[in-house]
Amino acid sequence: MSLNAVPASERIHIGIFGRRNAGKSSLINAITGQNLAIVSDVKGTTTDPVLKSMELLPLGPVVIIDTPGLDDLGELGSLRIQKARQMLNKTDLALLVLDGTSPVQEEDLEVFRLIKAKEIPCILVINKCDLMTSSEILLPDEMKTEQVLYVSAMEKKNIQELKERMGRLAESKKENIHLVSDLINPTDFVILVIPIDKAAPKGRLILPQQQTIRDILEKGGIPVLTRDSELETTLKKLDLAGTKPALVITDSQIFAQVSALVPKEIPLTSFSILFARYKGSLDYAVAGAKALDSLQDGDCVLISEGCTHHRQCGDIGTQKLPDMLKKHTGKDLVFAFTSGTEFPLDLSPYQVIIHCGGCMLNDREMKFRQTCAKNQQVPMTNYGIAIAHMKGILDRSIACLS
Repeated sequence: MSLNAVPASERIHIGIFGRRNAGKSSLINAITGQNLAIVSDVKGTTTDPVLKSMELLPLGPVVIIDTPGLDDLGELGSLRIQKARQMLNKTDLALLVLDGTSPVQEEDLEVFRLIKAKEIPCILVINKCDLMTSSEILLPDEMKTEQVLYVSAMEKKNIQELKERMGRLAESKKENIHLVSDLINPTDFVILVIPIDKAAPKGRLILPQQQTIRDILEKGGIPVLTRDSELETTLKKLDLAGTKPALVITDSQIFAQVSALVPKEIPLTSFSILFARYKGSLDYAVAGAKALDSLQDGDCVLISEGCTHHRQCGDIGTQKLPDMLKKHTGKDLVFAFTSGTEFPLDLSPYQVIIHCGGCMLNDREMKFRQTCAKNQQVPMTNYGIAIAHMKGILDRSIACLS
């Protein structure tokens, strides 16, 4: 990903939901002006959720989510419906597509109620208006208060009006929420400590590093990138030049080493901690880290990542964190692991959840996971905050964020 590209996690996620053959795929093609989705008269053509990043005026960068029909049949159909409903957890704006040539069905009402329960902005899109025998369909009372628009995906009728409504309804994302730019002033030097080891992607920086650099540049700050092996030299050269960094941001895995090198008067934090604040969960994650001290023999810790990647020897999630926890607690712990879109709805088997920074997850998905943990009273923290706590430097690493 280039520094100019908008990460999927920062884009407005538009979920298209409805029964089979309501015209979801045709609607997506009409909205985007592209043949993004396969259209067929055969029910159930869309068998799995499909996510497509693109630019869509007047909304800008978006992710379009095409989902399977909510009335799919059989055991496999039930799994597809479950996957479709799971997409609600990351949907910023929902289009519930109703077939204008048939009455509203229970499946339509069920997903509508889920959308409302999750407080997702919604437009009821009555498709196939060109084939309707009357001017409108009979909507249940609970649907009548929603935004309703009659369209024909095949004839492109009212598609522009739909796009304009989507633009008005979609919330502007993170207008007043900053990753790091509110912590610095223009021309401030900010040191980013980035270890280059076998786990680092060849030839590129990972997403949290890219987003942090971009935010610093947009504020007019001066990012200084260094490996941990050159950090001490970097600090000395800046000092000789008569300047001190306004902030040092480090990879969490080398928190202790970096903390020992950075003078106490220089603010220090980590990429993971910045993302906890950015995703709105810093206080919750700090409180969750304290639960690590209460773990007992046989307790199960869930370590969850928002992305999927090839595991290597020394992987932070499956090896380094468990080793740190065992050493910190002195207990015989059990560990469970999830990655990508998989996150258990039943969290009762776990005493603590340690999540990654969530850079690959959008706000709704991350908040959904946090809400699941809160509702089930399971403490939840993230990688960087857990490591800082175990290394005894958590207070220092969050002091500059208050």
